[in-house]
Amino acid sequence: MSLDITDYPTLGLANTPDELRLLPADRLEALSEELRRYLLASVSKSSGHLASGLGVVELTIALHYVYDTPFDRLIWDVGHQAYPHKILTGRRDRLHTIRQKDGLHPFPWREESEFDPLSVGHSSTSIGAALGMAIAARREGQGRKVVAVIGDGALTAGMAFEALNHAGDLHEDLLVVLNDNEMSISENVGALNNHLARWLSGSLYSSLREGGKKVLSGLPPVKELARRAEEHLKGMVIPGTLFEEFGFNYIGPVDGHDLPTLIETLKNMRQLKGPQLLHVMTKKGKGYEPAEKDPIGYHGVPKFNPEEDCLPATQGGHPGFSTIFGQWLCDMAAADSRLIGITPAMREGSGMVEFSQRFSDRYFDVAIAEQHAVTLAAGLAIQGQKPVVAIYSSFMQRAYDQIIHDVALQKLPVLFAIDRAGIVGADGPTHQGAFDLSFLRAIPNLVIMTPSDEDECRQMLYTGYQHTGPAAVRYPRGHAGGTVPQQTMTALPIGRARLRRQGNSGLAILAFGTLLQQAKPVAEQLDATLVDMRFVKPLDTALLSELLGTHDQWVTLEENALMGGAGSAINDWLMQQAARPAVLNLGLPDRFIEQGTQQEILQLLELDSAGILAQISRWQARQAG
Repeated sequence: MSLDITDYPTLGLANTPDELRLLPADRLEALSEELRRYLLASVSKSSGHLASGLGVVELTIALHYVYDTPFDRLIWDVGHQAYPHKILTGRRDRLHTIRQKDGLHPFPWREESEFDPLSVGHSSTSIGAALGMAIAARREGQGRKVVAVIGDGALTAGMAFEALNHAGDLHEDLLVVLNDNEMSISENVGALNNHLARWLSGSLYSSLREGGKKVLSGLPPVKELARRAEEHLKGMVIPGTLFEEFGFNYIGPVDGHDLPTLIETLKNMRQLKGPQLLHVMTKKGKGYEPAEKDPIGYHGVPKFNPEEDCLPATQGGHPGFSTIFGQWLCDMAAADSRLIGITPAMREGSGMVEFSQRFSDRYFDVAIAEQHAVTLAAGLAIQGQKPVVAIYSSFMQRAYDQIIHDVALQKLPVLFAIDRAGIVGADGPTHQGAFDLSFLRAIPNLVIMTPSDEDECRQMLYTGYQHTGPAAVRYPRGHAGGTVPQQTMTALPIGRARLRRQGNSGLAILAFGTLLQQAKPVAEQLDATLVDMRFVKPLDTALLSELLGTHDQWVTLEENALMGGAGSAINDWLMQQAARPAVLNLGLPDRFIEQGTQQEILQLLELDSAGILAQISRWQARQAG
C-alpha cells in the first residue's frame, strides 16, 4: 500500500516537475525534508535501494526545478540514486511496488516514463548517451538542454572517460553533474567553494572568459598561455584541472545539500555554452543517521523498521553460492601464495570481504572497470600468478573482447567465478545472467562449468583453478538446496558428466546447473534418466553417445538463454551423429526477462518442477499425436 500523502503536504503539491516548478522557492526546503521522509518510509516497507537516493534529494529537486524536464533531458547513471526522481515524476504512488513483479522498475526505464530518456542498469553510460542527445539537440535547434548525473564511483569506468574526452573535443552544450559521495575527490566544501561556484558559473565570469577568447583568437601563443594560466589559477582553489584538460568548464565543488546554492548555480550553468561539469558533494544516506554511518549496508535494504538503528539480521540457513566462493577463495589462498583475487567493485556481493581482509596484498578491487579486471588478470597469469576474477554474469558482458583476446587466445590460466548467473530476481532485465553460456561457449580454449549444488561449486572452482588454461564456473544467486561442501578439494575430470538417476522410459533429462534440483522430482515421476551435465564445454560426448542407443527423447535444461546456450551445444553435437533423438530445449526464452522474485520468474517461465513437467508432457503429447 502507498503512503498517505496527507502526511506530506508539500510533496503532495509536486507530483510532477511542472507542479514542482510552480512552488515558491521558500517551500523547497520543506519539500526536500518531506521527500526524504517519504523515501525512507516507502523503501523501509517495500525494500530497495536507499542510501544513494537519500543523498540526492536536494540535487533531484534542483535539477527538475531549473530544467524543463522532460523536454530537457535528465539522465541518471545506474539508477540506484533515481528513487527521488521517480517520486517527483508521477510515480510516487507506485513507489511501494518498485523491484516487484509488474511494479516499478528498479532503475530509470524508457517504457515506464517520458522522464526516463535512457534505460539504465549498468553504470557509466550516462555521459556517452547524453552526448548523443546533445548532438541531436543541436541539430533539432529547439533549445533542448541535456544533463547527465554520474556518481564518482561510476566515473572510474573507461567508457565514462571516453565520453568525456569526446564531449570536450566536440564542444557540444552539455552539463555533467558529478555526484561525489564516496571517493572524496575534494575534501573541503564550504562557503568559499560555494561562493566560487556561483561566481565561476555566473554571467560576469562567463562573459570575461568568452570575451577573452575572442580577443586572443588571433594570437594563438598568447591564447594558449591565457588558457593555461586560467587552469592553473582555478587549480589552486578547486580540483578541476583534470576535467579542464578534457575540455570541460569545471564548476565546484558545491555542497549538494545546499538547495539555494544548487539552484542558483544550475540556473547560471543552464545558460553556458559548451561542455560543463558541476562537481557536487553529497552524503549517502543523508538525513537518516544509520544510513549515513553505514552507506554500504543501507545501499540495498530489505524491509526494516526505520525507528531501529540497524537492519534486521539475516535469517539463518544454507550459505549461498557467493559465500561458498568466498570460503573457497580463502582456503585456496592459504594453500597457494600465487592466488590473486580481482573484483570490479563488487567485494560484498561476490563474497570477498573476508579474503580482502585476510589477504589484502593479494586483493585488487579495480573499481567499475570490467575490461581492465580481465586484462589485469592476463598480465598476472603471464607472470606465473594465479588470478581469480569474481564477476557478475551480466557485468562480464562488458569484458567480452578481453576474455577472447587477452585470456583465451593466449591460453592463460585465469579462473572466472561468475556470480548471479541465470535469474537474479528484483533487479530485472539489466541484471539477469541470461547470456554467459551463450557468449562464452563460442570461445576456444575455455572450459565452462555449471555446478548443480554447493559442493560441486567448490570442487569446480578448484578444478578450474588447477586447470592449465582459462576456465569459468557460473553459479546463481542464493543457494541450491543446502548441500554441505566437503572441505577436501578434488579436481573433477574435465568434460565428465554424472549420471544421477537411471530411468527406463527412454527419456533423458540433461541438466546444466542448479535446475537439476527442479528436475529431480520430474525425473522420478516420468521414470526418466537424469544427468548432471556439469560441463558445457567440453561436453561429455562419451556419455551422450551411450544415451543415443538407449534414449529416444532428450530434454536439455538450463538457466540461460536458449539461443546459443548449453542445449544448443547438445543440438550442435547431435547434428553430427547418425542417430538423432527427439530433443526439447528448456531454458530462458528469446526475450529480456522481467523482474520478480527468482521463484516467481522460474514459475512464470515454467522452469520450476511443475512447469518442467508440464512442458515435457505437452511435448510428448505432440509427439504421440
